[in-house]
Amino acid sequence: MSGVQQGLAAGGAPWRVLLAAWMLFSACAVAAQQAASDQPKRPRVGLVLGGGGARGAAHIGVLEVLEKLRVPVDCVAGTSMGALVAGVYASGLSPATMRSKLAEADWDDLFRDDPPLNEQNFRKKVLDKRFLPGSETGVGPQGVKGQPGIVMGQKIKLFFNLLVRDYLGERKIEALPLPLSIIATDIVGGERVVFRQGSLSEAMRASMSVPGLMAPVETDGKKLVDGGLVDNVPIDEARARCQADVIIAVNVGSPLLKAEDISGLLSVSAQMVNILTEQNVTRSLATLKPTDIYIKPDLEGITAGDFKRSSETADRGVTAAEAVADRLRTLAVSETAYAAWTAEIQPPLRTAPRVDEVQIAGLKLVNPAVIERYLQIKPGDTVDPARIDADLMRAYGDGYYEHVDYALDSTLRDREILRVLPVEKGWGPDYLRFGINLDSNFRSDSTYSIRAAYQKTWLNSLGAELLTYGEFGSRNGVGVDFYQPLDARQRYFVEANANFLNRSTGIYENDNQLAQYSISQTTVRLASGMNVGLLGQARLGWQENWRKAELETGSPTLPQQSETYGGWFAALDFDQTDRIYFPTSGWSTSLKYFDTPAKGFSKLDAGASAYLPIGEWVIASRLSYQGSPIGKLPSYDLGQLGGMLNMTPFAVGQLKGDDMSYGSIRAERIIGRLPLGLRGDLRLGAALETAKVGRPFTETTLKGWIPAAAVYLGGETPFGPIYLGYGYSNAGTTGGYSNFYLFLGTP
Repeated sequence: MSGVQQGLAAGGAPWRVLLAAWMLFSACAVAAQQAASDQPKRPRVGLVLGGGGARGAAHIGVLEVLEKLRVPVDCVAGTSMGALVAGVYASGLSPATMRSKLAEADWDDLFRDDPPLNEQNFRKKVLDKRFLPGSETGVGPQGVKGQPGIVMGQKIKLFFNLLVRDYLGERKIEALPLPLSIIATDIVGGERVVFRQGSLSEAMRASMSVPGLMAPVETDGKKLVDGGLVDNVPIDEARARCQADVIIAVNVGSPLLKAEDISGLLSVSAQMVNILTEQNVTRSLATLKPTDIYIKPDLEGITAGDFKRSSETADRGVTAAEAVADRLRTLAVSETAYAAWTAEIQPPLRTAPRVDEVQIAGLKLVNPAVIERYLQIKPGDTVDPARIDADLMRAYGDGYYEHVDYALDSTLRDREILRVLPVEKGWGPDYLRFGINLDSNFRSDSTYSIRAAYQKTWLNSLGAELLTYGEFGSRNGVGVDFYQPLDARQRYFVEANANFLNRSTGIYENDNQLAQYSISQTTVRLASGMNVGLLGQARLGWQENWRKAELETGSPTLPQQSETYGGWFAALDFDQTDRIYFPTSGWSTSLKYFDTPAKGFSKLDAGASAYLPIGEWVIASRLSYQGSPIGKLPSYDLGQLGGMLNMTPFAVGQLKGDDMSYGSIRAERIIGRLPLGLRGDLRLGAALETAKVGRPFTETTLKGWIPAAAVYLGGETPFGPIYLGYGYSNAGTTGGYSNFYLFLGTP
């Protein structure tokens, strides 16, 4: 016998048992493998979510039905709003949570980049009130360059960060458990760009950049906009992404406009985009196979801008998916298999980390301390996305940036680094600004003017600015303003200003214009001041004035002579309203005191306003006072009232004098709102006004409190606020005072 045979003979029984067990196991494995091969293999499923603006909320309803029927997918491809839903789904958010998040979002606010006015830098508020915010145009060695879109996408990007939970660590497409493709368009070359890796939220933002409305996303030397221009229903991409056997394609695109709906430039532009989109959709749908499943929800009456109807739109997606439920069931798996798949694409979330370090990256001109002053999150704090977003929005409110984003990086030695990523305006740092003003009571004393300014920012590391400006029309003037912060956080500053203005003013009695004067005024100021957080500014300084009055028409009333006088002044301006022109909430107050010992008088100009929203109503009130605590105001520096919502029945400056008090209360009904991307609304209002002139220079027969009432239609336009109103007062003995008013532009 051999040695092996002898060993088996010596202990043969155990070895024979082991050998038999091994042979039995092998046989079972072969049988199991054969049985598995006999089972039909689950087809690989690719999900395609097309673009369509707000109509894309229907995708959520489709996902809810897939979840209900236990249909797993192996990859997903999306364009525009479909990219948003696809990206959020691939990041692990359930359809139910997605539905609630989109329904809770204030889409009107998301399409407005700036934070509320009370969260903005005071100097930016002043400029935006004087010059139209949308008129900002960059100017430099490369010529004139405008803002690349109505909306820069600041709030939208932060919202995407929240949806995909970038605050727990930046989500990368290549690291997602569900293979994802997002489609965008390179607007320069017209090429299709597919995101299969990189920042998830940035890819979503690029794919949703509607040309003209939202600024392109610049990455890798390309300017990326809405992917719907080249591939609105990316069927081929889904098929290639995971070698899909079956495609589930959901088309939510807007239909072509009807002939009667095409009546202007905007509608023609929209139709051109729709035609381009429909052409590539037709090509994509032609690639569908008989085994693929096509879903087109009935979205009649829902437009691409109806984001507020997201829940209703999602319900229509449910209806459309249920209509093909029998075909979808053929792709269903067991409860156990679906639970395992769900656990894979929706893994448990990590707890919110603590920040070890906060870094500010990417600045070229702006001092990092200007960003730091807004950052409340500090090393050692737990990440709070709401807190981070609030900090970044306050920083954005300074007006220096295209956008301010963040990324949480935990790859460096197990440290959690919060990187704040401000991007300075590519069309800055020098700008042209414009404004218009039309103030008409349909009489001879109506006025109009055009304003222009050239602003240079960040002249040094502390943020010095130089503003030169001019105004031409019924009012003519020029001026220069130099603003120099004294510390890196810009709490303290000095400011020098010189300006010349020539304007006309009327002298009235019993509602008759007795004379009209041309007033020339030159003012030079030097002040030091302090920014009181985001409340406003306090100033203290010296002011010199040169004034001259010349009679244009009528009887001489004012002395035709030059006056030179100087004195010290103190000013306090706080503004906590939520909008520039038509606030819905908040308050503001201003106070300026000027004292000229050489002339023996002082002047106090004070005012306060408050706004309270009640449903679709806004209740507003205003109080003001103009007078001289010391001496009497001279004829060349009188207080004045008159004009729209400043004693509406009277012309601008019709009431002149000293010791002037004013009060009003208004009720405004919001009857319409501007489209997405444009801040503002349309209001129908009524006002009760009253004023008292203690020492009148004009309309001297009006004694005591003067009653007045006004009705008006007002709203915010791209050219500034507009009012059309009528005011009436039964004061006096001449049958009362009344005026129709049209006002358009910046005050």
